[in-house]
Amino acid sequence: MIKFIHTADIHLGLQFNNVSFDKEKAISRRREIWSTFERIVEKSIHDSMDFLLISGDLFEESYFTLGDIKRVRDTLATCNGVNVIISAGNHDFIDEKSLYNKVQWSSNVTIFNRELDSKYFKELNTIVYGYSWDRIEIRESLLLDNLKRNKNMNEILMLHGDVGINSNYMPIDLNKIIDLDMDYIALGHIHKPNFFTGKIAYSGCPEPLDFGELGDRGIIIGSINKGETKAELLPFSKRRFFRTNINLDNKMGYLDIINKIKEINIGEYNVDFYRINLLGYIDSDLDLTHISNDLENFFYHIEIKDNTEPDFDLDALEVSNKDNIIGQFICSMRSKGLENPIIKDSLHYGLSALMKGRII
Repeated sequence: MIKFIHTADIHLGLQFNNVSFDKEKAISRRREIWSTFERIVEKSIHDSMDFLLISGDLFEESYFTLGDIKRVRDTLATCNGVNVIISAGNHDFIDEKSLYNKVQWSSNVTIFNRELDSKYFKELNTIVYGYSWDRIEIRESLLLDNLKRNKNMNEILMLHGDVGINSNYMPIDLNKIIDLDMDYIALGHIHKPNFFTGKIAYSGCPEPLDFGELGDRGIIIGSINKGETKAELLPFSKRRFFRTNINLDNKMGYLDIINKIKEINIGEYNVDFYRINLLGYIDSDLDLTHISNDLENFFYHIEIKDNTEPDFDLDALEVSNKDNIIGQFICSMRSKGLENPIIKDSLHYGLSALMKGRII
């Protein structure tokens, strides 16, 4: 039996230039990605893994330094009993100036070249196939027909690209890689974990990078034993990102809304990133401008998106407009039943249109 960890899209060195959180958190997040990378290596040692498979985008070439790549080299050298296999992707592609070529790697590290290649591990009866990108875009599909196969041993394929779509980032035909009947295919490029079959998977990124990457993120732990493959996602990230909606009503005061937000039952408040979308109708006198500040000591990170609508004082409006179309409209909609959210929405949309430009 052989055991492996499959990871990808770690993005060491990412600058977080286009995120909604502040610079201080961005710097901290950059350090946390390094920490998670080092934890992955430590786990490969602790669990006596035979392989650590890194399927592209280990780092951000644009922001990485010689000192950074030396840190990667030294970290991977610590797991000298683990075979580390790297297939470079579009963010860490290998050209003549690549940092991959600037250091001497320890003997346990294999970095695939810019042509489809393989490495045989005799003592583990395993062959690993892989390919590294040599530029930032690859629009053509990788030709896999010429792989020199050996079904008498464990076979693993590592690829970085887009499965099932036309793409500028190496389109991959799912049916073709299924037909290869590999023992395992370790995919990279898509940040969301996804098992196409029990033997073909994106590991996703081990640390989510922004609010576009929700839920659990981690690494895949797998084994191959006499032709049987077992693989599962192990949540491994330090933090997670969550988005959720909260519906409010006009009976709620400011403290009620604060407490409603504190009742969110997902994630860990002091660890994770939250983006809360407030919906519904609230008292027109309520000002939610600074509600994020009033919650910041309760959450590690919270963003409030106020998409509420001010609720109208229907009684006052109906009395002051009893002789015009506004009063008649309110009376008519009330008769239809305002407990129905569709009716209430229609009332508010209609009043907003009728009262546009009026001074109340």
